[in-house]
Amino acid sequence: MAEIKLSAEQRTEFGKGAARRIRRENKVPAVLYGHGSDPIHVTLPGHDTMLALKTANALLAIDLGSDNHLAIPKQVQRDPLKGFIEHVDLLIVKKGEKVTVDVAITVVGEPEPGVLLVTENTTVSLEVEATHIPTDIEVPVAGLEVGAQVLASDLALPEGASLAVEEDLLILNLTHAPTAAEVDAELESAEADAGIEHDQPETPTEGAPEPESSEG
Repeated sequence: MAEIKLSAEQRTEFGKGAARRIRRENKVPAVLYGHGSDPIHVTLPGHDTMLALKTANALLAIDLGSDNHLAIPKQVQRDPLKGFIEHVDLLIVKKGEKVTVDVAITVVGEPEPGVLLVTENTTVSLEVEATHIPTDIEVPVAGLEVGAQVLASDLALPEGASLAVEEDLLILNLTHAPTAAEVDAELESAEADAGIEHDQPETPTEGAPEPESSEG
């Protein structure tokens, strides 16, 4: 993964009020930590940081004047309503050092017709070199049939990476895809269990008199 360069500034003001002022200037409050050093409080450029963090496990080259640090995001706090970045925790890393990260699972291809693909885990935890974190792990499913499963041990990992989870962790499960009739039957059963009744359309009784016209 290529390094993404971000220019940072040392931060000396703390608290909610200071954080709001920083965000009003289109900047993001952040903290760098790791390797036994004291936390380094910084501000990052808002727009550039937002673009950088669109990449999971982005490798950031933080330029802090005379100091430079490599870091990866460990926690990103976002506003729950508007989605803007409120604060970032960055872990300082070194070249050649291994870190534990969650990497996205990407499904490639289509299973056999009539097969329902169930993703049990969308990410897998790996131990990998900090400067060689993969963007995702591709899992080919073309031709797989009902009953097939993909476990963590089945994943093709990049060189130097190893699993940080149990080998039998279920990633993908392939089951029988229900037919439309089966879906309808299951829905009717669920509605019956919930006591939901649908009104039946009224049918006119044979031989019943027609309603009188209001005219005349």
